[in-house]
Amino acid sequence: MLRVYKFTTVMMLGLIASYSADALEYTLGNNSLKVTGYATSGMIDPDIEIPVFIGDWRVRGQITNSSFEDTKLGLVYALDYAALDKGELLREAFGFLQLKSIGRIEIGFTDSIARKLGLGLPDVGGLRINDRPLYNERIHPAGPVIADTVLTSGRSNSLRVNLASSSNNGIQYGISASGITDDYNWAIDTGFKLRKSSGKIKRAYSVGTSFMNRPNNFDNEIYTPGVTADWRAQMSLGMNIQYNSWLFGLTGRAIYDKNPIGEISDGFVIGTGVSYDVFKYSVSLTYMLSDTGVWQNDVDDFIDHTVVASFRYKYSENVDGWISGGTTSETPFISAGLRITF
Repeated sequence: MLRVYKFTTVMMLGLIASYSADALEYTLGNNSLKVTGYATSGMIDPDIEIPVFIGDWRVRGQITNSSFEDTKLGLVYALDYAALDKGELLREAFGFLQLKSIGRIEIGFTDSIARKLGLGLPDVGGLRINDRPLYNERIHPAGPVIADTVLTSGRSNSLRVNLASSSNNGIQYGISASGITDDYNWAIDTGFKLRKSSGKIKRAYSVGTSFMNRPNNFDNEIYTPGVTADWRAQMSLGMNIQYNSWLFGLTGRAIYDKNPIGEISDGFVIGTGVSYDVFKYSVSLTYMLSDTGVWQNDVDDFIDHTVVASFRYKYSENVDGWISGGTTSETPFISAGLRITF
């Protein structure tokens, strides 16, 4: 009875808050301010024993100036639960210059172009599968897990410059350079995305690469130790295929550390998933395999399997409820919650 009461209370509070959920946008001449975000509240029940509260949120503000034709200048600041959980006071903070026919340059603290052009898995739940998954906060694996299939080389830990082209015939590409940090000397990332449509079928493909020189206790995963090595190389591949209301995804990421010191944190992760939308209902099924330490002959690698099935009901444009169930290699779980977007 206590479980039902706690979950019902969370759902009701979220539903009440949803009535005032709306995007904040203000325009004055050629200047505009837009604030977007989301909030998720719910419960997760590892081992199907005692449910515990989980929450997630993100707020993003963007100021844009459009005084010049086909040119935009802007500032972005974002904060979310995942950043605060790591003790960081920002998710993103950068300025940008966008030229309509050429591309965009970003300078500040943000994801690399490899991640921004990457493709994730089609999940309809609220467990943040493509970005530091929420279930990993409550379900501790027996070894290091690479939980994210999209390449990342940090976000708010170093100053970064992103150069991205405009999309031309479905092709977009870019390069990133970052440094001025204690986590590594420097890093170079590249990203490429191709989008094609033919009739009812839409396809998207992505490739990301990264090279990091002298990582020093660099930690950007949930359950892998920080890496100290001569260098780190990464590569990610992604594919999404949409047919009517069906969406199929296949993604993978490989990490290699040269002469690592201490615990092993490299390896690979592969994920696949499918989702289906009909009216206000959506369902999805996701599978991920993480193998950490596979490149090192002197240690035993750790393999983790994760399966997640999700159901979502879209109550309104801004409010949806979700239920997810699944298992890691050792722990089954069920979770549910309410998500509000604005």
